[in-house]
Amino acid sequence: MSPAPPFTRETAHQKVKKAQTLWNGQQVLPSAPSLFHTESPLIYPHFRDPQAVAKAYTESSIWRNRSTFLEGQPAIVDFLTQKWEKEKSYRLRKELFAFSDDRIAVQFWYEYQDAHDGMKWKRCYGLEDWTFAADGRMRKRMMSGNDIEIDEHERWFKNGVDVDKVEIGEAHW
Repeated sequence: MSPAPPFTRETAHQKVKKAQTLWNGQQVLPSAPSLFHTESPLIYPHFRDPQAVAKAYTESSIWRNRSTFLEGQPAIVDFLTQKWEKEKSYRLRKELFAFSDDRIAVQFWYEYQDAHDGMKWKRCYGLEDWTFAADGRMRKRMMSGNDIEIDEHERWFKNGVDVDKVEIGEAHW
């Protein structure tokens, strides 16, 4: 079962990294534990599944993603489908920023090729505010993010690189 509130520093960190794994499209092999277990799952990369991601949220989850407002799992699936049609080669890193009993704040960075802008490389810098239901699923997600265009040589999260091992300097935190 996924870590549920009330959170400790350890369980909040676990929750953040499980979300990172899920959003990066890493899926559990059939014989491995669920992504929501505390054990380290066996995973294979880059198969993004909006349906699987939506299951981490309550049926009536409320989202704000930049200037888009959503409610409910079907809207989340539609949103993520459109997002990942645009954002190719998507690689994400999330870090715990702060937490309380049923809330977690996250700082994140992700890089992608923009299919709507000539496949230019971009990096998004952002913050998320999460509120959780008693069962550990997210009931509210508020996201603010800003994109910048980057050159290929400026990428942090290149193929084969462990996003958690990339040194991100203070200027980018």
